[in-house]
Amino acid sequence: AEHGVIRSMSRVGKCIDNAPMESFWSHYKDEGYYGYEFKTYEELVSSIDWYMYFYNYQRFQTKLNSLPPV
Repeated sequence: AEHGVIRSMSRVGKCIDNAPMESFWSHYKDEGYYGYEFKTYEELVSSIDWYMYFYNYQRFQTKLNSLPPV
């Protein structure tokens, strides 16, 4: 409040605001994290950057009529 920042939060037990991010991280862990060994922080960041592009532009999703989110 002191800096004019307002957080976006639903009511308790209604985590709609976080659903897209929770879904992304869940898929990333299954498809791009588990089973991989990152030797540096930069490798991990690069992996996340790559997966963000892949998830938004190339990963087809059934709930979107077999289209990527973008």
